[in-house]
Amino acid sequence: MDISYILNELGEDRDSYFNAVAPPIVQTSNFACRTVEAMRYALQHEAEVDFYTRGNNPTVDMLEKKIAALEGTEHAIAFGSGIAAVSAAVLSQVRAGDHVVCVKKPYTWTNKLMQRFLPRFGVEVTMVDGTDPANYLAATQPNTVLYFLESPNSFTFELQDIAAIAALAKERGICTVIDNSFASPLFQNPASMGIDLVVHSATKYIGGHSDAMGGVVCGTRQMINKIFETEFMTLGAVLSPHDAWLLLRGLRTLPIRMERIAQTTRQVVAYLQTREEIEEIMWPFLPAHPQYQLAKAQMKNNTGQFTIRLKTDKIEEVDLFCDSLQHFLMAASWGGHESLIYPAAAAYKSGNYKSSLPFTLVRFYIGLEEPEYLIKDIEQALEKMKGR
Repeated sequence: MDISYILNELGEDRDSYFNAVAPPIVQTSNFACRTVEAMRYALQHEAEVDFYTRGNNPTVDMLEKKIAALEGTEHAIAFGSGIAAVSAAVLSQVRAGDHVVCVKKPYTWTNKLMQRFLPRFGVEVTMVDGTDPANYLAATQPNTVLYFLESPNSFTFELQDIAAIAALAKERGICTVIDNSFASPLFQNPASMGIDLVVHSATKYIGGHSDAMGGVVCGTRQMINKIFETEFMTLGAVLSPHDAWLLLRGLRTLPIRMERIAQTTRQVVAYLQTREEIEEIMWPFLPAHPQYQLAKAQMKNNTGQFTIRLKTDKIEEVDLFCDSLQHFLMAASWGGHESLIYPAAAAYKSGNYKSSLPFTLVRFYIGLEEPEYLIKDIEQALEKMKGR
């Protein structure tokens, strides 16, 4: 299916909304039924019809169809946030007494889901180094029902061999779920490598403007309908029609944004390689990276996130570098038009550093600014840190 068709036409029936070029925000909680028989049908087929916006809504439905097509899956379901989508995908596969194998160092709230939430309900979780598929196999138990991947990881960007882990899972009847937010549905398609459920934080690249929250789970129609009838309808973490409309707007420009971000990131990383103040650049698209070939095989292009390790043992110098940046916002998320940093040192408080990550790490996200503009900003911040 052509990407231009997906982004600009799929799921859009302009004849039904006055031939408007932009789709409408169907801002309603209810949809009326003309007869008792029609209402009876709607109640029995709520996954298929517009009856109550907590279940289906035309604006949200357009978004789901487009993202499912981008990921090459049969169906998708949208949530109010990325972690709501992750949680629903995981919960749909487990029950008390089950076991999950999860990659180490996933997104913070995914980590809490795995290590704090699931054990409360009798689900055991083993965290593994995902860089070797054999670690998933070694951690597998007779009651293992789920492998969870996040490739690349959120902060240090280790990859998992998606096809190899999916093959191990299929041989054993184990479900696989991956958080694919880092790569976007344009640059990596895990379903084509054998993954069962693909999750996105639509807040990131899909939205692209830092003004809407959302999450999406993609998979077979059978698996998505199961989530709809259980976790989705029961827990109610729905995406609003207005946020769905904002995410649709973001999808229109996704290809051109991703290409610009990828190009600028390569230029910024090339500059950072020349600076002696940088101990390490954590970015799988560096030829020296141990997983470079895997990154090239799994992903169509690089994206805008990488992490640097500053060459210092003083947290004050890390703070000075970060505070001196004038054109990088300091924020938790990424994926919008603006460039951002997230310092691991932010976990430092009152003489007590609470993190598994070294405080010298600073995660960067590259947005849509001119590369020279960003490079000059990094240069002046490094000079201030060096001259301290």
